[in-house]
Order: sequence, then C-alpha cells, then structure tokens
Amino acid sequence: MHDFTRRSLLQGGTALAAAGALTGPALLDFAKAWAQASPWKAEQGAKLTVMRWKRFVPAEDEAFNAMVAAFQSATGTQMNVFSEAFEDVQPKASVSANTGSGLDMVWGLHTLPQLFPTKVLKMNDVADYLGKKYGGWTDAAALTCKQGNDWLGIPVATIGGYMTYRKSATDKAGFKEFPKDFPSFLELCKALKKNNTPAGFALGHASGDANGWLHWMLWGHNAWTVDKDDKVIINSPETAKALEYVKALSETFIPGTASWNDSSNNKAYLAGELYCTANGISIYVAAKDDPTKKEITEDTQHALYPVGPIGKPTELQLTVPILAFNFTKYPNAAKAFVAFMLEKENFDKWLTGSRGYLTHTLNAYEASPVWTADPKNAVFAQASKRALPASGIGKVGEKAATAIADFIVVDMFANYCTGSKDAKTAMAEAERSLKRIYR
Repeated sequence: MHDFTRRSLLQGGTALAAAGALTGPALLDFAKAWAQASPWKAEQGAKLTVMRWKRFVPAEDEAFNAMVAAFQSATGTQMNVFSEAFEDVQPKASVSANTGSGLDMVWGLHTLPQLFPTKVLKMNDVADYLGKKYGGWTDAAALTCKQGNDWLGIPVATIGGYMTYRKSATDKAGFKEFPKDFPSFLELCKALKKNNTPAGFALGHASGDANGWLHWMLWGHNAWTVDKDDKVIINSPETAKALEYVKALSETFIPGTASWNDSSNNKAYLAGELYCTANGISIYVAAKDDPTKKEITEDTQHALYPVGPIGKPTELQLTVPILAFNFTKYPNAAKAFVAFMLEKENFDKWLTGSRGYLTHTLNAYEASPVWTADPKNAVFAQASKRALPASGIGKVGEKAATAIADFIVVDMFANYCTGSKDAKTAMAEAERSLKRIYR
C-alpha cells in the first residue's frame, strides 16, 4: 500500500534485484561480517515495518536503499520501508503508538521519541556502542533522545538548516558578506524586497522549516517557552520584541509564506522567485542536478544564521531520530538495524549520498569527505554542534516534544505577522496552550 517514495521496498529477492540497491560486493561482504559479529542477532523470520520522512535528495534515498538491502540480505530480516511527508510522520507514528500495531520503527523529526516514552524500546546499548566507537554524540542530538539515563531512540542525523541565498541579489542589496546579526539581516531583507528579489521563510505548519527558523528568532531575543524548571515564560517583553522583529521581517517576504509547507520555499527558490531563505542543502543540490538551473547553482551561497541580541547561536536544527516501538516482535532486529545504519562503512557513504543534507551526530564524522567535496557544503557540517535541544533552556521530554508538534511557537508568530491577532493576544494564546501542556 505504501512505497519507498510511496512504493513498497525490498519485499523479498525480486524487490532486492529491482531496487538495484547494493552498491557492490564490498557492502554485502561487510554486512555479512557485521551481522556475524553484531551483539544483536536478528530473530528468526524477523520482519520490520519502518516509516521514514520523505527524502529531499534522491542520492540519499539511493544510499539508504543500498544499506537497507544489505542489511536484509545479511540478516534475513524482511524490510518494509515507506516514506511520508514531514508533516504526516508524527500523526501516523502516534496512531501506531496508541494502537500498539502497524509499525515497528519510525525515523522521524525533532524529539519524536519523547512523545511516547512508555511505548518505545530503550536503546541504551546501541547508543553506548556507537558513542564509544565514534567519538561520542553531539550534545543537542543526545538530549533529543534521552530521558534521564535512558535513550528512547537514536539521533541518526541532523538536517542542518542555514541561509540559502543568491549572491548577486545580496551584492546588489549592498551586502558583500551575509549579515551576522539581526539588525543587519532585517536591513538586507528590506533591500531585497526593494530590488524585487525578495526573501521568504515559512509561516505555515512546516514541521522543519517553520519550527526551525521561528525558534531561532524567539531564542535569539532571549525569549523562551519555558525556563530551566519548565515554568511557562513565553509571555514576556523579550517575546514581544521577537514578535515585532519577525513582523517587520515578514513584511519583506514574498507573498504566500503563511501557507508554506516544507517544500514551498524549495519550489519558489528554484523557480527564480525567491532569493533568500532558510533551508537544508537540498535546494542547492536540486539546482546542481538540473542543467537548466546552472545560473541559480553558480549564484547560490550558504551562510550561518545571524546571531540575535542574546549574543550567541540559538539554533533549532532538525534532528531526525529513529525509534523502535516496544511492542515490536523483533527487538533485536530493530536494534541491529539502527546500529548498522551508523557504522562507518554505511554512514560515510550515506552522508556522501545526502550531499550535505544530513549532518552527523557522532563526532567522528566531522572528517567525512562530504564536508570538503564542495566549499558550499561546509557550513552545514556545524549544524548539530551549534544546535540547542527542542526544549530550548527547558527540560527535554514529552512536553517539549508536544509543544513542537503542536506548532505553538509557529502559530504565535504567524497569528501576529498575518494580523489575525495582536501581540498581546498572540502571546496570551501561546501561554495558555503551553500551560495546558506543562501543567
């Protein structure tokens, strides 16, 4: 009923051949040797149904397919992997968690495992194995998946979102270098609008893009949803300043951002309608792969997010953790698959396949060749190390995950920027929503 880009993947030997998935005998030889030595032996007749987010970079899909095929062949585990749009992953995962059926594993977004801490298979042994072998985990990535000393899932990667912009447009706007602070960034966006080369950032329910850049804006003004003790503090003078700033910024945007999802800015940028946005490297990769987009490819540059009044990076990057439900009949196969995903023989190829779209969460992969293959890739290597957890300064857990999934911060900004609410009302509504979660 599903496919890998909404098609059924790897259902037996015929699908293996059809997928053309293995990159060569070396990968299969490695997989077989790994399966023999692995601490986790897949159960006899194991079958895993895995849901993941829909890929934005085709080469990442191909590298993932190859890895899944090798794992299936080496362990005998039947793999049924299908993909869903970003915004559909969490609701579908919640259905499985609530019914105790349908899925064995989910490769999701942000703090997804924290939404159902009593329904997931603890991954402490997998996290310890990988962390010791590959230089430890980045702080924000580890916090994303941990509850106390328990790992509720494994942070496979971070999809780094940074500034994607047309250099010719920012040069014409009078900025030879991309701004490094909020005031200069606003001035750039005003100049881009004046020159009919506008910026645009999602104000709709874009799970990755909107949550990412609007939390960066909130935190950059030293405004937070909750404090270190999880007391709700969203209704503050700092939040009011963040709202005013983002409204001024939104007035420079290309029309339609209030309804944007996670693919909208990609399409607008590649159509030549958008000249500055926040995104993963996928826009640049898509342009490179399209001979008709040569001008956009050569003109595109990337930059770190400007820093707000707080004076330090305050980035919510898109961690993509994988979890296994504790009602799976095949826990050993699930753990083995997760560990196999992040072994060097797979992961370096996977990072290369993603072409910088995925960023490592294990420190050893800082040396991955993908970060030097193209100078325009380099900025994305910093994503996981510069990120804060989705809870900001609060406690990571189910409540913070719920606040992200419910778009509370996104809706607060969108309501004010679109004029449907004044600042006082927008903050008060966000405060009420957060207090229902943090009661």
